[in-house]
Amino acid sequence: MPVVFDHGQLRHRPRFEWATGKRIEHLERVTRPGRILSALESSHRFELYAPPGPLRPLELERTHSPALVRYLRAACRQVKDATFYPNVFPKRFSVTAPEQGLVRAGFYCFDAGTPITRWAYSSARLSAACATEAARMLLEGETTEAYALCRPPGHHAEHDLFGGYCYFNNAALAANRLRDAGRVAIVDIDFHHGNGTQQIFYRDAQVLFVSIHGDPQLFYPYFSGFADEAGEGPGAGTSFNLPMKAGVDDAGYRELIEGRVFPIVRAFKPASLVVSAGFDTYVGDPIGEFNLSTAFFSELGERFAGLGSPTVIVQEGGYQIAQLGTNVRAFLEGFLEGRTSVARLRRHR
Repeated sequence: MPVVFDHGQLRHRPRFEWATGKRIEHLERVTRPGRILSALESSHRFELYAPPGPLRPLELERTHSPALVRYLRAACRQVKDATFYPNVFPKRFSVTAPEQGLVRAGFYCFDAGTPITRWAYSSARLSAACATEAARMLLEGETTEAYALCRPPGHHAEHDLFGGYCYFNNAALAANRLRDAGRVAIVDIDFHHGNGTQQIFYRDAQVLFVSIHGDPQLFYPYFSGFADEAGEGPGAGTSFNLPMKAGVDDAGYRELIEGRVFPIVRAFKPASLVVSAGFDTYVGDPIGEFNLSTAFFSELGERFAGLGSPTVIVQEGGYQIAQLGTNVRAFLEGFLEGRTSVARLRRHR
C-alpha cells in the first residue's frame, strides 16, 4: 500500500491551545506522524512516497475560498517565528472580509486551538498534497488503495474557515480530485464530527458524506453533526450523521457500521471511497470517549475493504500517541487483508 507523506509537514509546531478557558499543551503534536511511520516501516506491506510538492493555490481553491488561501499565506509570513492565536471571532453578517492583519484572523478561524504559525500554511499545503497525490494514484490506476499521512489533519476545515487543528480539508480535496471519475463516498470515523467536509459538500449530489462521531451535545465541534443534518438542495439526502454516546465499544460500533453505514454507502454506488480515518475513538484517547480496541481497528479496516471500492484513507485525529502507530497499522493491515479476501472470492465465482 502506498503511504504518502512529506517531512516538511513537521515544520508546523503549535505550542499550546486554549480549551474551555484553560491553556493546555497542544495535542496535535509533531510526534504523531513519527509514531505512525515507525509502525509502518517495520512491515514490507507499505511503501513510502512523497507528493511532488505543496498543493498549488489554484488546486486548493477548487475546494476552499481564494480569500482564505490568500489570508493564510500572508498571515503565516507575517507571524515569522511567533505563534498567533485568534481571539476575536466576528459573526459574519455584514462584516467586511479582511485580506491581511493577524488580529483579523478570527474572520477565517472558528476556535482558539488552531494558531497561525510560520509554517502552518506550507505544512498544510503539503498535507493537502498527500491526499491529492493518493487520489491521483487511484485515478491513474497505479493502485486501488492508498494511505495519505496528513498532518495537520483536515476534516474540520470548511470552504472559508479553518479550525479544529485543520487548515485545509484533505479529505474534501481528495474527493474533489476523485469525482472526475464518478461519484465519491466519504466515511468519517474520527471521534469528532467532520463539520468542514459536510459543509463543503452539503449541497452536492455527487458526494456522499457519512459520519460516526461523539454526540455534539457534549463533544467538539458542538454546533454540527446532529442527526437531522441531511444536506440541502441538490445534496438533500446525501449527508448522514450518526452521533453516538460516550463509551461505545467494539460491539456497538460494529453494529452501527454493518447496520447503517455500509448499507448507505452501497446504495449510493460510489466510484471511489475516501475514509477520514481518525483514531481518537481508541480507548483512553485524551479527547475521545469511545472505547474501541486495536484488534477492532484491524477488523474495521477489513470491513471497509469489503466494500470493494478504490479507496483513499486520509489520516485525521488520534492523540493517544503511545498507541497511535499500532492502531493505524492495524487498520491498514486489516484493509489489505480484506482486499485479499475480496480478490479470493472473485476468483472463485
